[in-house]
Amino acid sequence: MCGERSATPPASEGCALLRKVRPSRKALRRTYQGLVVLSVLALAPMTWAWLSSSEHRVAAEGAGWLGRVPETQAALVLGAGLYGDQPTLMLARRLDIAAELYRAGKVRALLLSGDNSREDYDEPTAMRDYLRARGVPDAVMVLDYAGFDTWDSCVRARQVFGAERVTVVTQEFHMPRAVTLCRTAGLETFGVGDDSARRLPGPTYVYATRELFATAKAFADAKILGSDPVFPGPREVSLTRILGQPGAPGA
Repeated sequence: MCGERSATPPASEGCALLRKVRPSRKALRRTYQGLVVLSVLALAPMTWAWLSSSEHRVAAEGAGWLGRVPETQAALVLGAGLYGDQPTLMLARRLDIAAELYRAGKVRALLLSGDNSREDYDEPTAMRDYLRARGVPDAVMVLDYAGFDTWDSCVRARQVFGAERVTVVTQEFHMPRAVTLCRTAGLETFGVGDDSARRLPGPTYVYATRELFATAKAFADAKILGSDPVFPGPREVSLTRILGQPGAPGA
């Protein structure tokens, strides 16, 4: 046996080979320590997002959720994909919540931020058309065609559209990241999250995994790189006109 003296040379050579292949306790300990460090680094951005947003968000569930939402200038509705020219189910739910906020007097405007990077793909226009069909007036809707990701949408809401206080509308699993990024971008932010994905156990794991990586990227964009949006853009006055803020023509 390995570890015992053997008079047979071939067996001794086999034991030596086994000892060479088998990792030492020191190597195993270092591997374990490395995995622990990697796990901490991977979870740090998620912890940052959860702690930073914990007092500034609510799920749109039950009868009393609207009463827990403060009044802000605008609902910032983040794009979430299209089926053809129609909002996905997730995006439709975000838009339904935004319409509820507007009708309840919680916001005075709706800032619809999505991707229009291709001529045949136009999230903001599809979002506007969906809300228009449900009775939301065009006069309170502002379209941001360069909301390519959450960070871009938040930064542009502050720097391009001049928003100061927003209610960001998204899914519940995305809320910590969205609220934290908008607050980091200089917006006084409250979040309202659609909780319907919680009742779909299959996709939940997919969303959680996606959020882990997306939040790590968001942390790098916001806290390390200080990344500018893809299109910083010229200053837009459409939102400030609706709000009647100083600096808006005709205000």
